[in-house]
Amino acid sequence: MHFIWSKSRYHVIKRISFFLAVISFVVFFVSSSNEQKSFDLPASIQLVGDKLLLQQGIDGQGVKVGIIDTGIDFRHPDLHGYGPSGKVVGGYDYVNTRENSTDSNGHGTEVAGIVAADGNFSGMAPKSKLFSYKVSSSGESVSSDFIVQAITHAIEDKVNVINISLGVNRTNDDIENAVDNAVKKGIVVVVAAGNNGPDNETIGSPGRDMNAITVGASYNNITSSLVATLKVGNNQFDVLPMVGTKALTDSVEGKLVYGGYGRLKDLKNSNVKGSILLEQRGSDTKGEKVFFVEKEKNAADLGAKALVVFNNQSGIFFGELRDPSSKINYIPRIPVISMSKDDGLKLKSMLTDKTIGNLAIFFHPDFVAPFSSRGPVSPFYVKPDLVAPGVLVNTTTLEGKYNLTSGTSLAAPHVTGAVAILLQKYPNLDPSSIASLISTTTDPVTDAYGNVLPIEAGGSGRLNVTRAYFANLIINPHSLVFDLSYENTSQTRILQLHPIDNSKIQKLTAQFLSNESSLSFNYSAKNDMITATIRDNAKKAGDYEGFIILNDSKTSYRIPVLVHLTRGNLNVSEKDGILNFSLDYPQNWSYAKISLMRAGSHDTRISAITPQNNATIPLHDTGEYWIEADIKSGNNTDYAYQTISVNRITENQLDLENILQIPFKQLAIISAILIIATIVGLSVRPR
Repeated sequence: MHFIWSKSRYHVIKRISFFLAVISFVVFFVSSSNEQKSFDLPASIQLVGDKLLLQQGIDGQGVKVGIIDTGIDFRHPDLHGYGPSGKVVGGYDYVNTRENSTDSNGHGTEVAGIVAADGNFSGMAPKSKLFSYKVSSSGESVSSDFIVQAITHAIEDKVNVINISLGVNRTNDDIENAVDNAVKKGIVVVVAAGNNGPDNETIGSPGRDMNAITVGASYNNITSSLVATLKVGNNQFDVLPMVGTKALTDSVEGKLVYGGYGRLKDLKNSNVKGSILLEQRGSDTKGEKVFFVEKEKNAADLGAKALVVFNNQSGIFFGELRDPSSKINYIPRIPVISMSKDDGLKLKSMLTDKTIGNLAIFFHPDFVAPFSSRGPVSPFYVKPDLVAPGVLVNTTTLEGKYNLTSGTSLAAPHVTGAVAILLQKYPNLDPSSIASLISTTTDPVTDAYGNVLPIEAGGSGRLNVTRAYFANLIINPHSLVFDLSYENTSQTRILQLHPIDNSKIQKLTAQFLSNESSLSFNYSAKNDMITATIRDNAKKAGDYEGFIILNDSKTSYRIPVLVHLTRGNLNVSEKDGILNFSLDYPQNWSYAKISLMRAGSHDTRISAITPQNNATIPLHDTGEYWIEADIKSGNNTDYAYQTISVNRITENQLDLENILQIPFKQLAIISAILIIATIVGLSVRPR
């Protein structure tokens, strides 16, 4: 039995101080909200475009949704009871081994409310029915075995869509295999990406799974969805407003002055008045704590216009203007923003007597929440798929009340509700088609400077259920990966197009949006496909990204694109189901580990090649395969990638390398040792 951390608000609070600040910031509003008897449609649901559909009676009628979580408080007046006539019509409690699955934690009830609440509060798909599979009572840890059993149970209950707002910070093949099985059975699986951002490569299972729809968290359409910019000359810095800082009507401009750690003794010899102070987080004295409110108070007392605090360790951080020694909420007088250590040291090195900074803080709902887990999870496909509101989301909670909650746990059920709406309209669409409609009809998510955020942060963009509902094109695949090299500088990929109403495809236009000017794009449209070619013109190795934007007469579609440009070229040839590998590399190399993966599965096979020896791997199944080469060149490791489709295989191939899971070279050495030992053993007989 494996125990894993849930992606709940409790886990987030333990890991990220941002949420402590959020709780203090909204405590008065939440307490007053719990006394309300009616609610308008929540801001998050209006933001994703569901208001128009609900007004037209599009409400998830007839769709069954499985919630794998901490249970559901079906006594809540907006969740309408348990049993055939209730909102929660079935499920199972794996914690207490009983049919009736109640919630003593609140997390599952919050998730359920966003999907299907129907009363004073309205969820995304208020007429859908829920199945509650309780796999945790605390919201803190859960058995992976319970999640697997719950998915199996949901398959047996023939639900249409499953929401999993729980997960693990690593790969768990058992959970992902269960997800894959559900998708094969025609069930759409929506999962939370996790709350371990802003670092990359922080999505665990089941969010890593190619066949699940993985959802990150964006900001919400509320006044506290603030972002900040800091411009110094031609330099733009990534910064975050500390919680407690308010939006500015006008930007703040002033001379940048370094203020050490922000103590009065650090500032006494500086001309602080009218400046933007740059200070370092923490203190240089062992055991001393200099809180952000103290830094802000000292700066404001001396007449500074604003304060920038850079980290004392790698990465950006979430700051809160709160005095832990006081029960009274502190009201800051000047704006305070945070930045990474690297950017802070860079800015410090730029300072002169004439260095001017310009700082702005403003409302921006389509921004990825810093806590939202990032990809990539694989060089061969995109994660997360998209984002949805996950900051200060209003939803149902225990005891018939309502709550403001944050986390990707709350972003995922927005997408689950959108899936229910699409399945109401198109009950026969398969999970891949639903994923395409959801992912290609999003709105862009951008940073504070208006630049589209990286795909590993925002996927294709923020959910727009109205555009998905009225779209008519299913695009397969709904993201593309191009594998270029110094030897092969261009590649062509195919997008298959299927009109849902089987009408003739209208004239399409396509464009490629990317910040990398060395990549050129060409396409042709014919019948039911787009042929897209990307070419490199600079031989500048790296990973690049962009979006192919398709437009028909009614809808704009966004297809995320990843481009790998590698120094080495991995040569892969196939004959009768046997793959042969070799490598062209512009520098001396000694060894390359070959990882062969069947697309969309967790089956990975390992081999190796050297400059003197190629490698072969027999296959047992047709289909698409992904190949990654980890190349050892001196003290460096480089990479190369390829994708190949195998249409025919030879039966009854003896594949000792796969059976024993030993690379061919080592297998040959072991075989030689065994042969020698056998010969010696036969020649030495007892006397």
